[in-house]
Parts: sequence; C-alpha cells; structure tokens
Amino acid sequence: MKKLDNFSNCLSILRNADFKLAETNDIYRTGIIGQFNLTFELAWKALQEIMKLHGVEGSVTGSPREILQLAYKIGFLNDSAVWLLMLKKRNTSVHIYNEEEIDEMIMLIRDSFLPAFTGLEQILEEKLNEAENTWQ
Repeated sequence: MKKLDNFSNCLSILRNADFKLAETNDIYRTGIIGQFNLTFELAWKALQEIMKLHGVEGSVTGSPREILQLAYKIGFLNDSAVWLLMLKKRNTSVHIYNEEEIDEMIMLIRDSFLPAFTGLEQILEEKLNEAENTWQ
C-alpha cells in the first residue's frame, strides 16, 4: 500500500537521524524537525487508509485529531497522549524560534515520537495483512 510505504520510508529516514549531530548543527536540527512533520503527516494518513480498509465507521473523513482519537478508541493506537502531543507539536513546530524549544522538540522526537511511530508502523503492517487476508 502506497501510503504505508511512504510512511515507512519517511520513518526510516527519521530513524537514521544523527541526534548527536543535531546538538551542534542548526540546519540538521531543522531537518530533523521537518522530517518529523512529514513523518507525522504520512502516519495519520496511512492510519486513516488502513482503518478504511477495515471498514471503520468514521474513518473516511476527518481531521488528524479525529482520526487519531478514533484509532485509539478502536485499538489501532496504544498511547493517545503521545499522539495528541505529536499533533500539537507538529502544529506549533513552524513557530519554534528559541533554542530551548528546539532542544525540547528534538528530545521528544528521539525519545517519545520515534518509538510511537515504530509501534504504529508494526500495527499498520499487521492490520494491512489482516485486511488482505480477509479478501482472499
């Protein structure tokens, strides 16, 4: 599935980020935050697509917040707090101007958001396999 592939490819790039280099290189820090934003966007869209394949009512349309809340409600996401924080940080990341906020964002990406993305990737692969197996 194209949306899941795009998410996985983008996540792979983020996983390979050198967070040590980000401590001293401003353009690299900006790149990590940009890659996070793209990964988040692709994550919720892949999530929405796979929920549609499963016939989840309410998944056809909706904002990222609505899709995330629905996914948590039906068990496609494990930790709604992390995902809602991710949404908030994605929405405010274009307005981060001071070093402390950038440091916090980089730390959140490394310590909380990457593990959440990885967990989602595994769940989506399982759910896609389930959907494909019911078609056969």
